[in-house]
Amino acid sequence: LIMNQDDISRIIVMAWEDRTPFDAIEIQFGLNEQAVKELMRANLKSSSYQSWRKRVSWRSTKHLAKRRFKIGRHQSHDQNKI
Repeated sequence: LIMNQDDISRIIVMAWEDRTPFDAIEIQFGLNEQAVKELMRANLKSSSYQSWRKRVSWRSTKHLAKRRFKIGRHQSHDQNKI
């Protein structure tokens, strides 16, 4: 799979976002979680990669099966109460 720099940049942004699951990256770009990790390792500085791995290791929002919600945006408990 050959990707241009714009695709790689978009994948990195999506991987850093807390609420974008690996499944969404796989659907859009065809890369599973392991492939995303390899792409991140190859394109980030070592310290940035380590920071990202630490950040996403236990984050349930990065895995659709572990989410407490299915689809939709986060809604604050006090949203629309004014």
